[in-house]
Amino acid sequence: MKYSKATNYALHIMLHLAVTSPDQRVGVQQLAEQQDLSPTYLSKILTKLVKAGMIESSSGANGGYKLKPDWENISFLDVIDAIEGTTTLFGGCLNNDPDCMIQEIMFSAEKKMEEELRHQKISEVAKKTTVVL
Repeated sequence: MKYSKATNYALHIMLHLAVTSPDQRVGVQQLAEQQDLSPTYLSKILTKLVKAGMIESSSGANGGYKLKPDWENISFLDVIDAIEGTTTLFGGCLNNDPDCMIQEIMFSAEKKMEEELRHQKISEVAKKTTVVL
């Protein structure tokens, strides 16, 4: 099981915004330099976070990205779903067997993982973070 690099970057970007500037706009160039990413690649990640309603963007001289006012409620699972989508990790059983024990176990494990990620809030991690990311 592996999430994409984009998800890893998205989680770090959200935490960075929460720690350094939750109420201030940050330009894509500044974020790209801080995360050591190309602005083009970063823009694709930021677009998904905007569409998911986690951050807002504005253009112009004072433009950039910032967290939405209710950002304290954003969970790790919210960010993962914004980047990866909400499909299951396990593809199901062979021959679509409805009594497949393997599928039952895999889906149960995935639900437990999702529950843990749903409880982990970006704001709680930000409170514990002492270094600027």
